[in-house]
Amino acid sequence: MTTLPDFRLETHFSRWEFKARHHMTASDAETMTMSDLLALAGPEDREAWERVSLGYTETWGAPALRDTIATTYDTLSGADILTFAGAEEGLYCAMLALLSPGDHAIVTVPNYQSMETMPVTITGNVTGVALRAENRWQLDLDEVRAALRPETRLIAVNFPNNPTGAIADQDIFRGLADLCAERGIHLFSDEVYRGLEIDAEKRLPQAADLFDTGISLNVMSKAYGLPGLRIGWIACRDHALLARMEKMKHYLSICNARPSEVLAGIAIKARETIFARNRALCAENMVKIGAFFADFPHLYDWAAPDGGCVAFPRYLGKDGVEEHCRRLVEEKGVLLLPSTLYVSDLLPVPMDRFRVGVGRRNIDAGLVAWRAFLAGA
Repeated sequence: MTTLPDFRLETHFSRWEFKARHHMTASDAETMTMSDLLALAGPEDREAWERVSLGYTETWGAPALRDTIATTYDTLSGADILTFAGAEEGLYCAMLALLSPGDHAIVTVPNYQSMETMPVTITGNVTGVALRAENRWQLDLDEVRAALRPETRLIAVNFPNNPTGAIADQDIFRGLADLCAERGIHLFSDEVYRGLEIDAEKRLPQAADLFDTGISLNVMSKAYGLPGLRIGWIACRDHALLARMEKMKHYLSICNARPSEVLAGIAIKARETIFARNRALCAENMVKIGAFFADFPHLYDWAAPDGGCVAFPRYLGKDGVEEHCRRLVEEKGVLLLPSTLYVSDLLPVPMDRFRVGVGRRNIDAGLVAWRAFLAGA
């Protein structure tokens, strides 16, 4: 595989994420302290935490953790789970295990860059399918069908979506799964925001539950708000595929941090409590951000997302979104992500949008600084 290109979004974050005073574009939910998390633990998990040793753990992940993760699915067992050091490692290994030169992949656009870059780098044979604002960022199944080729091996999607916050309609997602099942195509479904749907009726089934070649990616970082644990996983009934990915992990993290595995298990068992807290916070912040944008209708076009921690509003100013975001962070310390960081090699991406986060506490100070910037203060 050739050298991977610069990861635009992460490079931008490496410059600004911990320097900006107001991180208004975070893609994760509000985190918690160790004491807050341990307060959610039952007696057995409390004891396990007190007894945890600092040695290596199994490459697949601790059996107890894999069994706990499996309880988040309707049809799976611990044998269908492979853990990773975060979602990015899982995505990396999955793409390498699924695709070979000459294979064809289909990827939704806009997307989290590595979901596109990895297939493009491996095969050079990738088709983008657009999620469009005028269609509520919905996936068009007719466009997916038109993009299919005899050598199509993979379709990659992400709902709730980063950066738009859109969720595919139930019939569209199930139709996509049926299409993949009929043709023996792997459906790679990035489900890291599942649990943060504003309307519970919009919550999608998980791809790994639907059919044998469905692959579900999840992580402790986003909906759980626990990125410091660095625990992610792939769920899939295809055990040969999981075994190929496990061998790749030998060259990467080798295994997870044992303390993180124990803490992740505690959080997963308390997931409904954690998700409810984070959904309420996202809903509260959407009201605040929506009210802010309503004061500046000549500058911003806002529509609340379906779920997740991010939204993708339009910027209407004549200076352009990249200049607007640059000045905001340099002059007032307000960090946003312009859509130029979501540019795709496959399809055009709207160049008048930016990503704003809705999952963190204490956004009020950022909105005050943002408002001062617009007032010329």
